[in-house]
Amino acid sequence: MSTSDLLSLMPLVIISGSAVIAMLLVAIKRNHRIMHAFSVLAFMAALLSLFVQPYTVPYIIAPLFVVDAFALFNTGLILVAGLSVLFLSFKYFEQREERKEEYYILLLLATVGGMVLVISQHFISLFLGLETMSISLYGLIAYLRARERSDEAGIKYLLLAALSSAFLLFGMALVYAFTGTMEFEGIGAYLKQAGTVPVTVVAGFGLMMIGVGFKLGIVPFHMWTPDIYEGAPLPVAAYIATVSKGSMLVLLMRFYRDIDGYEYTILWWVFAIIAMASMFVGNWLALLQQNVKRLLAYSSIAHMGYILIAFLAGQLAGQEAVIFYLVAYVITSIGAFGVLAILSDKIRDAELLDDFSGLFWRHPWLATVFTGMLLSLAGIPLTAGFIGKFYIIAAGVDAGLWLLLILLIVNSVIGLFYYIRIIAVMFQPLTENTPTLTRQALPFFGVFALSALMGLLIWLGVYPSTLIALIRDMMLTMG
Repeated sequence: MSTSDLLSLMPLVIISGSAVIAMLLVAIKRNHRIMHAFSVLAFMAALLSLFVQPYTVPYIIAPLFVVDAFALFNTGLILVAGLSVLFLSFKYFEQREERKEEYYILLLLATVGGMVLVISQHFISLFLGLETMSISLYGLIAYLRARERSDEAGIKYLLLAALSSAFLLFGMALVYAFTGTMEFEGIGAYLKQAGTVPVTVVAGFGLMMIGVGFKLGIVPFHMWTPDIYEGAPLPVAAYIATVSKGSMLVLLMRFYRDIDGYEYTILWWVFAIIAMASMFVGNWLALLQQNVKRLLAYSSIAHMGYILIAFLAGQLAGQEAVIFYLVAYVITSIGAFGVLAILSDKIRDAELLDDFSGLFWRHPWLATVFTGMLLSLAGIPLTAGFIGKFYIIAAGVDAGLWLLLILLIVNSVIGLFYYIRIIAVMFQPLTENTPTLTRQALPFFGVFALSALMGLLIWLGVYPSTLIALIRDMMLTMG
């Protein structure tokens, strides 16, 4: 690897190196505060390194990686999401009895996997990034071993993720066997030359879709989502909802563009059916939930369905809508899970609907933030979620996806009901029978992270043009 390669991969090098140093720190002396501070500094250093790229993008590190504006933007999004999760993690883990330091090592390694995925242009780097992230998530999900559901969630994720990885690997092998290449652009060039998609390659794409669909948590590969969200520590659930799903979505966009997937009708219909099923299944099952973590899990399935509509729109506007909605979804998901994390005590998580009864009268700031996040998820005006959904509808209208848009509107109305139900519970008056978790002082880092996320939520809802222009310029450089 040359010096220029190393410099262009500097964010990845910093996070990878930090994971190694973090292991040494734990071996020398266990200290939760030091590990947290070190991890925060590592993420900030990696973020700053994005602004000092010494070479003009796109920069190709053949054959595995490409560092272009799209990769840099999404690497930044992963780092910001990871940093937000870190801020919400300290108090959550500080009050628990388990050893806490290894959590930060696993979080750094999972972030390495996500960053590899967004710069991948080759099956090998795809699989390495995916497995690095997945193996770290096994440990993160089961981290609080004293809790009854934690081990169960970790084992479920281990078995299902291993199975989906096997399908993904088999699918990649079939595609490679027929096309003779593992580079995304090489596969696209072969298919263009062939003029049609051979049955073997279709079968390979189908098997790969199982692996990708599992990571995205879309129907019919969504079964793990509610159980994992419920059993995992809350900061980890936020991480899975944003970084894990987001990095896989970015990879899917790059792969689909490189193979020119919009030209193949069969692929379009597969994603369209998945989008419709994800919206209905996610929203209908969310309606039945009394557990807020499970409700957010089912809600995430529906949101992936919304994103797939923009993905199917195909033109520049559709791709811009995907990225804008992803940014809005990252902000709102981390904010929503962050409120739950701050309200949780050392015995159990704040997850039952009754835990939020009268929250506004006990913690008005947290209730306000949670209301803002839920309204954004519902797509209410003056929030980032509204602009994101508007962007998807505009892209769908341009592409003539009328059926999908009608279903999106119907499902948005369904989603509005269960979000409003939580808000109504928070504003209920307090009574003697109101169940409450142990009241505790709000953590500084948690309040800081939630305030920043709330500010971003409103800023993007009122003045989105800066981010839209940034995304448009980025997508234009991709061609």
